[in-house]
Amino acid sequence: MTRRKKRSAPGVGTRARGSRWPSRACWARAAWWSPTRSSPTSPSSTSTAGSRAPLDTAPRRHPLVDAAVVTRIRRCLDEGTEFHGDLLNFRKDCSPYMARLQLTPIYGDDEVITHYMGIQFFNDSNVDLGPSSGSVTKELARSTWIAPGNTDSPTPVGKGNLWEHSSLFLLSDEVICQKILSKLSPRDIASVNSVCKRLHHMTRNEDLWRMVCQNAWGTEATRALETVAGSRSLAWGRLARELTTLEAVAWRKLTVGGAVEPSRCNFSACAVGNRVVLFGGEGVNMQPMNDTFVLDLSASKPEWRHINVSAAPPGRWGHTLSCLNGSRLILFGGCGGQGLLNDVFILDLDAQHPTWREIPGLAPPVPRSWHSSCTVDGTKLVVSGGCADSGVLLSDTYLLDVTMERPVWREIPASWSPPSRLGHSLSVYDGRKILMFGGLAKSGPLRLRSSDVFTLDLSEDKPCWRCITGSRMPGAGNPAGVGPPPRLDHVVVSLPGGRVLIFGGSVAGLHSASKLYLLDPTEDKPTWRLLNVPGHPPRFAWGHSTCVVGGTKAIVLGGQTGEEWTLTEIHELSLASSLV
Repeated sequence: MTRRKKRSAPGVGTRARGSRWPSRACWARAAWWSPTRSSPTSPSSTSTAGSRAPLDTAPRRHPLVDAAVVTRIRRCLDEGTEFHGDLLNFRKDCSPYMARLQLTPIYGDDEVITHYMGIQFFNDSNVDLGPSSGSVTKELARSTWIAPGNTDSPTPVGKGNLWEHSSLFLLSDEVICQKILSKLSPRDIASVNSVCKRLHHMTRNEDLWRMVCQNAWGTEATRALETVAGSRSLAWGRLARELTTLEAVAWRKLTVGGAVEPSRCNFSACAVGNRVVLFGGEGVNMQPMNDTFVLDLSASKPEWRHINVSAAPPGRWGHTLSCLNGSRLILFGGCGGQGLLNDVFILDLDAQHPTWREIPGLAPPVPRSWHSSCTVDGTKLVVSGGCADSGVLLSDTYLLDVTMERPVWREIPASWSPPSRLGHSLSVYDGRKILMFGGLAKSGPLRLRSSDVFTLDLSEDKPCWRCITGSRMPGAGNPAGVGPPPRLDHVVVSLPGGRVLIFGGSVAGLHSASKLYLLDPTEDKPTWRLLNVPGHPPRFAWGHSTCVVGGTKAIVLGGQTGEEWTLTEIHELSLASSLV
């Protein structure tokens, strides 16, 4: 058997676009193909088991089958990489259908590819096949294990006992769960669940669901969920379903104790585990504040508590505060008593004596406020845009790796950047990809609220901004669905799996700021979706005063009454009914 060395980390099966959860009508058929076999893309009349030509030289392939796609399949098998694509195929009664095909290499303990797994999702295809090139007969459905280099003939089985006779079930439940099912997405597992009793039983295992969630959402996201749950066991299966379908999303209003004194606005907040941290803000008579408050949501009676920290940064407002990793926070920029700032401070909230520590980065970006920032890999700070001296809007993007002995700011070069803006949002999805939305953007001599979406992939050798939506942008198109009205200082919630929720902010016109909009930037054609969420949403929600706790709830701080900002009033957007 040919054994191919592992080229990269095992890939995770992609989601089935548009499939429902769970749906017996949309089930995933598993097939295992060898590089020496032909593609099942022609209703052959004379082919016998084991006598087909190789995939890229099949003599009876129907002329309407896209040869370029078949070549891509061949190349992915040869290179040991994943394949995602659509291909014309035929049922055993010779009727055509379009198959959305996903091929994933399966790795053994010694990190070499041992098998390939394929999952197909079927759609009927109205295709005029024209005259057949030869007589056509029905072929039996096949489901077999094919290892790389294996030339054994597949064993045909009847429809009724397709799965029971598959070589797949010669493997133990442990091997199937750890080596195959754990590599699928939550939607794929929900589809496999309805194939047969044995798979149904295996997919009810919470340990399997945890592996599926970790592969689909990433280690950082699953660790954040476990941190919020504490010592309690997570119901991973239900959590995966609710975070995928968003069937349990709801608003609720909370009242907490304590106080944040003196009163302030334009502060910044972020979450560390179950704790909400608030720093700085604009006090009476535009006084910059530099104190730190913590609200522990895991307490039986949550209340605001002032934290005594050493070496507090200069007071400021219009800054950003982000969670770096674990219990560490990172602060950047803003407007202080002496003007705009571009300094960086880090605070370890769990240290025995919490102390703000300044990071003297070389070649820093120009001082600014009302910019946007996010953290990547738990070690890097990304800063974009904002407002500089004299009210000039910025369009640059900088990155700082705080783990370096002498951190150096690096501007991300780009042949094209989104228009200059402030009050926009940056959010991270798919590991190292960044999504920018909205803000007050420069449009010629004007400054207009924006609803445009841009993405940046930091894993690329030469990262560049791409426009996903926005009719005024080069190469962009308007997505389907109802998109959010233009806005700034809004809230963005990154969901496990790459999707983002947008709501709140300063909205143009008479549109409601409480409506929730969902976008999946990983889709081939991203589509905005409007969510109807029960409960009582906040009247106002601002990006600088909202944070996401554990990936399952967004905490909106405060209710505004005239010029007063009441921080004992909190609205919670719950994405899941319960973690346990």
